[in-house]
Amino acid sequence: MKVPGNKLPGLRARKVADLPGLTAVARVDRRTKRLTKRLRPGEIAIIDHVDLDRVSAEALVSCGAAAVVDVASGISGRYPNLGPQILVEAGVPFVDNASPELFERVRDGDVVRLHEGIVYRGDEVIGKGEVQTADSVEAAMAEARAGLAVQIEAFAVNTMEYVRGEGRLLIDGVGVPEIRTRIEGRHVLIVVRGYHYREDLALLRPYIREFRPVLIGVDGGADALLEAGYLPDIIVGDFDSVSTKALSCGAELVVHAYRDGRAPGLDRVRQLGREAVIFPATGTSEDIAMLLADDKGAELIVAVGTHWTMEEFLDKGRSGMASTWLTRLRVGSKLVEPKGVSLLYRSRISWPSLILLVVAALVTMGVALYVSPLGQTWWNGVQNFWNGFVFWLVGLFS
Repeated sequence: MKVPGNKLPGLRARKVADLPGLTAVARVDRRTKRLTKRLRPGEIAIIDHVDLDRVSAEALVSCGAAAVVDVASGISGRYPNLGPQILVEAGVPFVDNASPELFERVRDGDVVRLHEGIVYRGDEVIGKGEVQTADSVEAAMAEARAGLAVQIEAFAVNTMEYVRGEGRLLIDGVGVPEIRTRIEGRHVLIVVRGYHYREDLALLRPYIREFRPVLIGVDGGADALLEAGYLPDIIVGDFDSVSTKALSCGAELVVHAYRDGRAPGLDRVRQLGREAVIFPATGTSEDIAMLLADDKGAELIVAVGTHWTMEEFLDKGRSGMASTWLTRLRVGSKLVEPKGVSLLYRSRISWPSLILLVVAALVTMGVALYVSPLGQTWWNGVQNFWNGFVFWLVGLFS
């Protein structure tokens, strides 16, 4: 007996569901940042990311990735990167050192099955990798920490190279462009879509409401501000990870350019019919945002989603992190961590507490007057006045 054609897909679905492992749609991209824009909950991410960093891993978790397959080494051993640990702790299966051929054999949107580190399409094996567990990640991290001194030495070398190339910018502000937005004497809030940016923005609401700082979004940080209900005043970056909506919101645009003047992000700005200021520098976009705020006379700079600890500085394994460290030395007297600001404002008296305090004071004064001789005289006077008013009012209708 033949099965009717319209029932065949259902039977196939049941057969696939009966197979061991995880069956889901695959999203494929060599750039994790770009992939997370398309990734939907329950899908498998196939990436090519050596030393998966914390920000990328948190983005994958936030998108609801069902599993992550990395054709590169998740922890190469160069330094203790935090990404794999984030995935494992979140319960997201992580397979690395997978077959590079996956990028040729899997198209974006294909349905694949992942089981014990093996990737299937139907019954065909199309790739294999190493399943990482909490124990294997911890062992790899311990090994990476042993070689941390080498990375710190390389970091120091990169720092000296940056000083030689950008000393005048760091010390004298040479090369900082002119902008329309007034910053002098104001607080500045710089938002990077990085570490704990959502939580920090939520904590800073009382501060933002009271001080109304200049809001600077660094690339995707502009979208983070929009998501939180704020309109950025300035957007800084190369504009590879910021939405068209953010670029069109009316904020002043500052394009981060190479030292030779090339600015890839400028083409996108022109396509939108917008104008932009060009800021040539070899550091990161968050660095030039801080240098811009400092040079234009900011009284205080609060940075959200950026780097604060040594692990965070080394987490991306980029030479550009040397500029980030030096920039913090440059603006250090003005730079404040979000949690410090939130703790300060959390201790302030709220409006409900203030109203309750005033009511309690009035009740106390009323009781004191009532039990004192002067209060008794005053109270008798009030009663006599009230009785006279009632007698007069009744007389009007009688």
